[in-house]
Amino acid sequence: MAEHGSDGGAVKYYRLSEVEEHNSFKSTWIIINHKVYDVTKFLEEHPGGEEVLREQAGGDATESFEDVGHSTDAREMSKSMMIGELHPDDRHKIAKPPDSLVTTVHETTSWWSNWLIPLLAAVIVTLMYRIYTAEDA
Repeated sequence: MAEHGSDGGAVKYYRLSEVEEHNSFKSTWIIINHKVYDVTKFLEEHPGGEEVLREQAGGDATESFEDVGHSTDAREMSKSMMIGELHPDDRHKIAKPPDSLVTTVHETTSWWSNWLIPLLAAVIVTLMYRIYTAEDA
């Protein structure tokens, strides 16, 4: 399904389900800022190693791509791999491209579960051990 893009050229739209199917060594597609890229031929050339691209295969790589801080040259090179855009009806199914560095509730929850819960578990285990060894003394 081709439609006209903002620059007047035809844009090929892909459904998220189509992109998700391309997650193998034979065909590796990723999404960056709602644009679909075929990075299959670039896997072995990627400076960060092919594993970095393989981890994102068939899905949205926007956050990972932006976090690395790719150079202008890398962004220019990526244009040659762009094959289309994510269909507008599927864009809500993936994370919104980052507009700002606002901390989300999910990140706060992650902190609690990653640090506080294990810390409380360690304190409880320590107390139980002390009680148990005190009874034997």
